[in-house]
This record gives sequence, structure tokens and C-alpha cells, in this order.
Amino acid sequence: MIIKIAEDKKEILKPQDIYQILSDCLRCEDAVDRDKEHFWVFHLDCRNKIKLLELVALGTLNSSLVHPREVFTRAVGLRSAQIIIAHNHPSGIAEPSEDDISLTKRLMKAGDLLGIELIDHIILAGSSYISLKEKSLI
Repeated sequence: MIIKIAEDKKEILKPQDIYQILSDCLRCEDAVDRDKEHFWVFHLDCRNKIKLLELVALGTLNSSLVHPREVFTRAVGLRSAQIIIAHNHPSGIAEPSEDDISLTKRLMKAGDLLGIELIDHIILAGSSYISLKEKSLI
């Protein structure tokens, strides 16, 4: 599923920009399955401008099944320079799980092979978020 982004929110300067965009997505009246994990991919150009925001997976209450194939399919087709991945924790606790860290490292390796840099993984939970890059986990 492709999500439209307002023109004034297309440049990503910091992880908080990602948090704001996705918080707005989850709060809108059209948001479905707010109590499930959502996994998004931000496709970026060389200047950190969003080319596309894609919902790649809709999971369960505490997990989502994500594979590098789904994450990078559109990134290759769009010739994205880099991506940022993000997902929510409906539990309200933003701390990354071992699975979150493991998946991120796996996706980084896939991106390296494809020449598409994974520059961050943001986890949203209620009114907070964590950037795995800022926490030096990637």
C-alpha cells in the first residue's frame, strides 16, 4: 500500500520527521488495525527526499513478517538511493527486540548487496520513538 505524503513533509532531516509522519498516519480516521504492527519503507533519493512511503506488512499484535524481498522490490524499481524502515509497537514500549535488531542487520546486508543503503530503523510506540541508528544498534 502506498501512502501519500504532504509536499512540506518530504524532506527527512532527523528521525523525528519519520515519527511525525507515521504518527499522523496512525492517528488519521482511515487508519486500520491500529492495534497491529505496521512495517513501512521510506524510499529516498540522494538528498533525503521521500520518493515514496510504502506499507510493506501488516502484522499481529506483537509481530510482523518481513522479508528482504518485499522491502527492496519497490526500492530497486524506483532506483531509490537509500531507505529508512520503520514499524510500530502497539504495546507502547519502543525498545527494540532482538528480532528487530536481527531483522535490521539482515536488511542492511541485503541493501549492501543491492547498493541501496538502509540508513535507519525507527520504532514508534505511542508518543515515543527510538532510532536504532541513534542508539548505535546499526
